[in-house]
Amino acid sequence: MFASAEGMHYTTVDGRKVIDGSAGLWCVNAGHGRRQIAAAVERQLMSLDFAPSFQMGHPIAFDFAERLAAIAPQGLDRVFFTNSGSESADTALKIALAYQRAAGQPTRTRLIGRERGYHGVGFGGMSVGGIVNNRRAFAAHLPGVDHIVHTHDLARNAFSKQLPPHGAELADDLERLVALHGAETIAAVIVEPVAGSTGVLAPPQGYLQRLRQLCDKHGILLIFDEVITGFGRLGTPFAANYFGVTPDLMTTAKGITNGTVPMGAVFASRKVHDGLMTGPESQIELFHGYTYSAHPVACAAGLATLDIYEDEGLLTRGASLAGYWSDAFHQLKDLPNVIDIRTVGLMGAVELSPRKDAPGARGYELMVDCFNRGLYFRQSGDAVALSPPLIVERSHIDEMVSILGDAIKRVA
Repeated sequence: MFASAEGMHYTTVDGRKVIDGSAGLWCVNAGHGRRQIAAAVERQLMSLDFAPSFQMGHPIAFDFAERLAAIAPQGLDRVFFTNSGSESADTALKIALAYQRAAGQPTRTRLIGRERGYHGVGFGGMSVGGIVNNRRAFAAHLPGVDHIVHTHDLARNAFSKQLPPHGAELADDLERLVALHGAETIAAVIVEPVAGSTGVLAPPQGYLQRLRQLCDKHGILLIFDEVITGFGRLGTPFAANYFGVTPDLMTTAKGITNGTVPMGAVFASRKVHDGLMTGPESQIELFHGYTYSAHPVACAAGLATLDIYEDEGLLTRGASLAGYWSDAFHQLKDLPNVIDIRTVGLMGAVELSPRKDAPGARGYELMVDCFNRGLYFRQSGDAVALSPPLIVERSHIDEMVSILGDAIKRVA
């Protein structure tokens, strides 16, 4: 159990310092205990603690939206505020369906996800998600959902640095679903540019570009889930910048407020926004929203977070550390049971061979061993994923890799 946090470290209830190797849950990009954010939250609570989000608004929401649009990939300058990544995913899916209907294509109701993808825990995100255990736990899913194949190819791409060289053709699996269902039935495809929750699965070189081309070819909206990759994780403001591929909709959360106040946002292109905003002023164009959308306190936290990102260059700082990060992780290549190492930006994963009849056991023991010795990170089966706050220094990277390497030898 954690009792406090500051900078790069948590402190447990028994007083132990633990390096935060996962930026909390991929969200504390500026490190812990940022007083600038706390002060902004306090000021906002004392001036406007809440404003109704239906029909009414408040200036700070528009200020925040403008600041976000300024760092977003070009063309994604319309923002719909949510309260989490799960809400952002469901919101983006609903916007896609509403857009297709407004565009005179009401038969486009099918949603396409990807195997091993994660899009939160709402019924929409769970349905397009492709993590098997998440789907099996609940019997009901949205109808009209299908999945393209995942991109993880251990046989051809093991120990790739940055983007795997093989597999761009896997994007063509969308053509299979178009042939099966008909393009006129498909509203949108949603993918993570880099799948985080299933162990840092970077897309093969050219894969996202090919997927963008296929969506354009068939009139399908492309949604990027950037809840993890957004706000500097790859050394660019968003993964869309890193890959040079702009989606029609982009979901975000986590780093938007440095994890301090729950918030998310869906970025939309002008095509999508303007396609919906066609009704008379007195009518609702999009029947969707949340009580706490654009909550003033969350907006204040977000603005203070953006100030820190700008002042300290955190949205691009990862680019200068990505090479060191990658080289450090790949030093573990020859340790017992290591079958793959994957790095992209400031994301990294080490995958271990599973024990016979006990998948995930070795990965779990590794996580516990490291935590007991002062390093926290996320585990996904027999893969462990690290993605530290963007304030990380090389000395922190060295310490994390040292703890991880020693633990791998112990749990072999």
